Amino acid sequence: MLKINNLHASIAGKEILKGFTLEVNAGEIHAIMGPNGTGKSTLGNIISGKEGYEVTEGTVEFEGVSIFDLEPEERARLGIFLAFQYPVEIPGVSNANFLKAAVSEIRKSKGEEPMPPGDFLKMMREKMALVEMNKDFISRSVNQGFSGGEKKRNEIFQMAMLNPKLAILDETDSGLDIDALRIVANGVNKLRTKDNAFVVITHYQRLLDYIIPDFVHVMYDGHIVKTGDKNLALELEEKGYDWVKELEIV
Repeated sequence: MLKINNLHASIAGKEILKGFTLEVNAGEIHAIMGPNGTGKSTLGNIISGKEGYEVTEGTVEFEGVSIFDLEPEERARLGIFLAFQYPVEIPGVSNANFLKAAVSEIRKSKGEEPMPPGDFLKMMREKMALVEMNKDFISRSVNQGFSGGEKKRNEIFQMAMLNPKLAILDETDSGLDIDALRIVANGVNKLRTKDNAFVVITHYQRLLDYIIPDFVHVMYDGHIVKTGDKNLALELEEKGYDWVKELEIV
């Protein structure tokens, strides 16, 4: 599904990614862990098409298509979704209208008609239940006045509505208390199928108590230095990140 090969990328003249390589197949969950400033969020931003980054070498293909020449909305139509580390507020635009427009655009790109209002409302209620959101969130402006936990739950709700093939969760656990962490993780688990994939970016093992990854990758200084199964996250929790600085590039 996603093939990244020898990716080098810079921002403001500073090289962040220095030969990052990763392959993600449908049905898989990959966790990417590592200390601050090692390039984890940069990776998610580049895949989703955020401006400001310069790719200097390497390739990124999604289902066989190079995505570098595609705008962010074109990548979204292909099925790529990024859950932001810091979700943005959109005053004056209700969750319902925001999602109606987004879902309609996805359906349009597939040659489908807009979803009938009744079916759309039914789907919203079903997906809101996944993350235990109150129905009044539908009419509130996107993320405006939401707590940190509510914003993260809203990100997962949006993901559920858009049903992407590849979801990148950038520190979704950041700022969540135990209850919110469980709710968000349960929502992700319920959305997992054999046809989609998740890349979970996190500092901490605690999220991986709830979302069990197939692979855990340790990232340091712009590339992967170690890959393992869920036990690698436990090892990181026990040892910290200092020891990974001595590892060779995988």
